[in-house]
Amino acid sequence: MNLLFYSSIIIFTLSIIMILIVNLISKKTFSDREKSSPFECGFDPKSSARLPFSLHFFLIALIFLIFDVEITLLFPLIISLYFSNMLMYFSILMLFIIILILGLFHEWKQGALNWTI
Repeated sequence: MNLLFYSSIIIFTLSIIMILIVNLISKKTFSDREKSSPFECGFDPKSSARLPFSLHFFLIALIFLIFDVEITLLFPLIISLYFSNMLMYFSILMLFIIILILGLFHEWKQGALNWTI
């Protein structure tokens, strides 16, 4: 019991000493308005919050997320290749890829993939 108490006191004391040393040694920074303001994807945080948001940027981000999830869904198919029937594996994989290609063509036809406005 005494060993636990003394070791707790020593650890607590060392922690307090280390916190004090770090506060004394650390580089002091003066906070100004620019450094304390959040960075919001290139928008000026001090201007009006009702600026029009680019729908094109939103669509590109959404397409990126869709294809990122698609890659996540393809990894288990690669791992299950060893354990599955090749005909069933091939048909499921082709159905998945066809759905993705149809979605890509739909986005292309709607003009979401045009990089110029």
